Amino acid sequence: MSTSDNPKNKPKRILSGMRPTGKLHLGHYKGVLENWLTLQQQHQCFFFAADWHALTTDYANPSIVKDTIWDMLIDWLAVGVDPEKAVVFIQSEVPEHAELHLLFSFMTPLSWLERVPTYKDQIEQLREKDLGTYGFLGYPLLQAADILIYRADGVPVGEDQVPHVELTREVARRFNHLYRQGIPPLFPEPASMLMPAAKLPGLDGRKMSKSYGNTIELGESWKVTEKKVKTMPTDPARVRRDDPGNPKNCPVWDFHKVYSTEEEREWVKDGCTTAAIGCIDCKMCMLKHLEEELQPIRDRRIEIASRPDDLKDIVRAGNERARHEASRTMEKVRKTLKMGYRV
Repeated sequence: MSTSDNPKNKPKRILSGMRPTGKLHLGHYKGVLENWLTLQQQHQCFFFAADWHALTTDYANPSIVKDTIWDMLIDWLAVGVDPEKAVVFIQSEVPEHAELHLLFSFMTPLSWLERVPTYKDQIEQLREKDLGTYGFLGYPLLQAADILIYRADGVPVGEDQVPHVELTREVARRFNHLYRQGIPPLFPEPASMLMPAAKLPGLDGRKMSKSYGNTIELGESWKVTEKKVKTMPTDPARVRRDDPGNPKNCPVWDFHKVYSTEEEREWVKDGCTTAAIGCIDCKMCMLKHLEEELQPIRDRRIEIASRPDDLKDIVRAGNERARHEASRTMEKVRKTLKMGYRV
């Protein structure tokens, strides 16, 4: 975390979002959602479904948002995101995000957006999509509006997202400098909160990603998960059962480092290097812990999905709470910009 250890300096209002572009998987849970569960116990949190952001890369297929947004929200609640402790809402249901984004676009230098590292990186990675749009260039500025509309103090991010928060800080600084001379600043400069995350690869050892087809989805059945794990590739040196191997060359070992006990890891390491155990033995040892974690989530998921009206009530209430806070900020912004017309 980039903030000081002094409790007075720790963020008190947190903003984080997730794009509904596909089914959530174990990587999302271990990398993002587990941190949300900790943050909601300590801070005032706003967690939003970033449906407008999803359109920056999937504008040609907007149905993907409608098809996945409710599944994503169900997953959030199933893992333990608590709408009594955090504001859970949908971005497009709070139009103040778009208004602030528009106003920021008038004062933000184009060069600031062009230098964001992920801009060129994603264009290169997503060559099959036409990303020569303002929406794609400007999505870090929309992120800045998402954060600053709630005057958030901190944003939990991975290292690749730190430049986005730095842009947000620059936008806040520029707004305060241009329009709040001689009066207290309106926007805080939010801190990047580098959160701990379990290093969990995909089933094939690469990054866990739906585009690689190597994920364990939070909503899939246990039989599907079990089959996926049993067919995971292992150390290529273990062609036959009695061939010794090296756990460091096996993606299953990375799962053991997250889920298994130290004693079990020693058993796996010794058994693999001496060929005392087979790869299925190794996988079954880890699988029992994976089931202990995932099955309660999947049970809650089924329960929440069976009550769609309750889910919509939760999100509707979150939308209202978010819009109340966003409206308060926009009133101050309009007053600052001398745009509070009374006609």
